[in-house]
Amino acid sequence: MTAQNTTLTRKLALRQWVRIVVGLTIGALGVYLQIYANIGLAPWDCLGMGIANHTPLNYGLAMTVSSVIILGIDFLLKERIGFGTIIDALYTANVVQLYSDVNPLPEVTNTWAGVGIMVAGFFVQSVGMYLYMSAAQCCGPRDSLFVGLGKRVPRIPFGLVQIAVLAVVLLAGWLLGGPVGIGTVISTFGMGLVLQLVFNLLRFEPRKVVHRSVIEVVRVLAGRTQNS
Repeated sequence: MTAQNTTLTRKLALRQWVRIVVGLTIGALGVYLQIYANIGLAPWDCLGMGIANHTPLNYGLAMTVSSVIILGIDFLLKERIGFGTIIDALYTANVVQLYSDVNPLPEVTNTWAGVGIMVAGFFVQSVGMYLYMSAAQCCGPRDSLFVGLGKRVPRIPFGLVQIAVLAVVLLAGWLLGGPVGIGTVISTFGMGLVLQLVFNLLRFEPRKVVHRSVIEVVRVLAGRTQNS
């Protein structure tokens, strides 16, 4: 049963919500492992930590606030927003914070151990992203932002748009005191490679998933057909 040829029903929509939450919970564990590695953070996480350094907010709340702001930008850019987008914005970072709060493990002080933990985090996060994305209720706020901005500058390669955004985010995080290190470089280049490897192993092609917006899902939950 594939996302692109399955008629949406109330039962399926609710099952997809469960899949989204499970996927994001697993993905959050992967992000937590990357933070726990203590060798520097990916750009968005660096920004979240930087904001937390200068506000009463912890990392989870700082990331949630930034995600909601980005969600608003996605809306202004007229990007497709689904329940997956909203749940991701409100849920994921706070679960990462919960993992950090209950962590019983000692601080990582060995760089090579940190690298191993970070790479393990990439794999865990990738499995979570597979579950989340295959639920077909749209991608997270940051991915939608990349797509939306990319559409506004069609003459600039999408990869360069993403790099430019991440560079600005990383600079802001660094200026705010967010942790930057070898892990920042590893995550910038390594996460995408691991993600592609995991998707290949699971035979998952995210570009073939037909995502459903909030309005489409609400219509089904309200008892209306997708074509009504």
